[in-house]
Amino acid sequence: MCKECGCHGGKVEHKVINIEGMTCGHCKSAVEKAVRALPGVMAAEVDLKVNTLTVDYNVDKSTLADITQVVNDAGYKVG
Repeated sequence: MCKECGCHGGKVEHKVINIEGMTCGHCKSAVEKAVRALPGVMAAEVDLKVNTLTVDYNVDKSTLADITQVVNDAGYKVG
């Protein structure tokens, strides 16, 4: 198992999360960077057209609550 993300073991979740407050490329980058910094996150991609974040993460390393918190800390709202 990879010690950083756990991608070779543990349960991986794929979630699409609605995010409020994103309007531009900077918003997209800020959210993706914040979420990708969490342990166990293997992919994080924002779609500004529909204001969503698609994320793949190891639930043994990070939780949906962790993702919500870093999005909020970046200045956006999970909704």
